[in-house]
Amino acid sequence: MAVLVVADNDNAHLRDTTNKVVTAALALSGDVDVLVMGEGAKAVADAAGKIEGVRKVLLAESADLGHGVAEVQAATVEGLMGGYDAVLIPATSGGKNYAPRIAAHLDVAPISEIVEVIDADTFVRPIYAGNALETIKSSDAKKVITVRPTAFKAAGEGGSASVETATAGTATGAKFVSEEMVKSDRPELTAAKIVVSGGRAMGSAEEFQAVIEPLADKLGAAVGASRAAVDAGYAPNDYQVGQTGKVVAPALYIAIGISGAIQHLAGMKDSKVIVAINKDADAPIFQVADYGIVGDYKTVVPELMTALG
Repeated sequence: MAVLVVADNDNAHLRDTTNKVVTAALALSGDVDVLVMGEGAKAVADAAGKIEGVRKVLLAESADLGHGVAEVQAATVEGLMGGYDAVLIPATSGGKNYAPRIAAHLDVAPISEIVEVIDADTFVRPIYAGNALETIKSSDAKKVITVRPTAFKAAGEGGSASVETATAGTATGAKFVSEEMVKSDRPELTAAKIVVSGGRAMGSAEEFQAVIEPLADKLGAAVGASRAAVDAGYAPNDYQVGQTGKVVAPALYIAIGISGAIQHLAGMKDSKVIVAINKDADAPIFQVADYGIVGDYKTVVPELMTALG
């Protein structure tokens, strides 16, 4: 069984989510290749070749791939699937965009957000906002699978796979027009070791910025938010943690003014240590918290900032 892993990268750097997906792929087969899609991404391909267990690296480059045009990404993977029995894709916002397109064109059922590989046909995935796990068995000859990276350990370094050139796909009906990049000195949310999140209790965007962001900066943390805070306009969409946002599993997750609806818990409950600050002692967030502080964040957070020095 040959397995293709699609690398998660920004044209310059290989994200460690790729290493985690490789771990899932190696549970399926020992024949694992990595596809790097981008533009000017040779350094990424070289880094992918160093992942332990990788047989070879395929590098497909074009301007559209560099800009992450989903139709072109899907076409590129489809062009390679004649030589593979399965393709594993990180369950990022980009991966979730092009994976279903691949499955539709191959006429197979996509298998989404797996957290465990049982055998070559059987997988485990969360359902009901992570409150239950579903075991599914696929009879499709070709499998298109998205992998929840937080569920797998990262494959180590030490590989020496060769890099080969692959043909970039083409697609009609979609083209890159422009992009607006938000630049930040903070860590990327899904890769951060520490995350500080704020909820609807913040009351305003100004309060969110005044309370959450200074604490995050003090800790060198990424900033997250509940859906309620995002819907209220306190934080941008890319801060959202939860079932319809980003799934994170940092070493430390600090939830401030977040009640803990199941949709939010689905995105952060695998964090190693969870600290909750909420004045409602019955808030659901305390059921998953390792440490809980029942109190007004307006008092607790300044005290925490003082203690941190």
